Amino acid sequence: MGKTVRPRSAGDGVRALSAGSPSRRAAQAVDALRHGWPLAIEGAPLLQPVETAFGEMTGEAMLISATRATTLKLANQREAAAPRQPVLMRGAQAFDLPAALAVADPALDMQNPLKGPFKALPLGWETQARAALELARMAGVLPAFLVDPQGAGEAVSLSADDVAAFADASRLQIATRARLPVAAAEDARIVAFRSPDDTREHIALVIGEQSADRTPLVRLHSECLTGDILGSLKCDCGPQLDAALHAMAAEAGRGGWGVLLYMRQEGRGIGIINKLRAYRLQDQGFDTVDANTRLGLPDEARDFPTAARMLVLLGIDTIRLMTNNPAKVRALEAEGVRVAERVPHALPDNPHNTDYLATKRDRSGHLL
Repeated sequence: MGKTVRPRSAGDGVRALSAGSPSRRAAQAVDALRHGWPLAIEGAPLLQPVETAFGEMTGEAMLISATRATTLKLANQREAAAPRQPVLMRGAQAFDLPAALAVADPALDMQNPLKGPFKALPLGWETQARAALELARMAGVLPAFLVDPQGAGEAVSLSADDVAAFADASRLQIATRARLPVAAAEDARIVAFRSPDDTREHIALVIGEQSADRTPLVRLHSECLTGDILGSLKCDCGPQLDAALHAMAAEAGRGGWGVLLYMRQEGRGIGIINKLRAYRLQDQGFDTVDANTRLGLPDEARDFPTAARMLVLLGIDTIRLMTNNPAKVRALEAEGVRVAERVPHALPDNPHNTDYLATKRDRSGHLL
């Protein structure tokens, strides 16, 4: 089944780190993954992203997530048995790009049902492997890499520790403010936030007059292109967004105020492409949780530290949170936000999202 990919000691076969700050190196790595360029993470072999790779290349081994390894029937092997641990594996033959993509993308399983056999290998660079999979999630690509591929191009160098610097919410700052009349409230104001390294800009919409005497009604809403803009019936995001804005307008009419935090974290942090892959898996009969895990991605990857930082920059430390999800309350409180009240925000279902809402209730703990 091919040669063993041996564990690597720090610095073994890896070029020196490029110049720049840790957060800059991580930002360059995210950009590299979207372009299909390999990563040279200090202490690990060269890692080539499978989804975006191009050209002719092959690899004797692949790095995948534990949940994807489970769907490939590897969990009964000792090296792949630990939950949430990255898995290094090889096949009976070397992986070219089409074969690697068939392994990486579960949406292709029905087109490529006969895969394997696969052998899990010892992984002596787990920290670096975890960093690579997290960078893939940040880049919105499948968490799968060819390991030490033949034919790979020039790599972007970084350290595993650089990933934490890139995700540092304290670097977020207010970029600008403006008045923005909206259908729900003509006197609303919009505030834009930006981080030096992350290209995603988050916004807050403030409705009513900000007052220290009144606790604001707050909704943390993750971007949903399909629901917010296209009116998708597969989720409840669009109606929740509209209802939240009208609830805040009503609050302002009673002398209070509200804040919508609109977070650029499509698909709960997995990105629009992977969210659509999850939709395809749902069409095959998997629920939203299983669809994400089959992709090798977390069901919950939202950036609560950034949401908390936005509130700090707005001068808010106590909120009334519009949510049906107690876990969201706990996540914000863990970041120092005081949630004085959880305000229910349930809306009627429709024939297309009944199962979606049931999964939220039964598997994610939403109070519906």
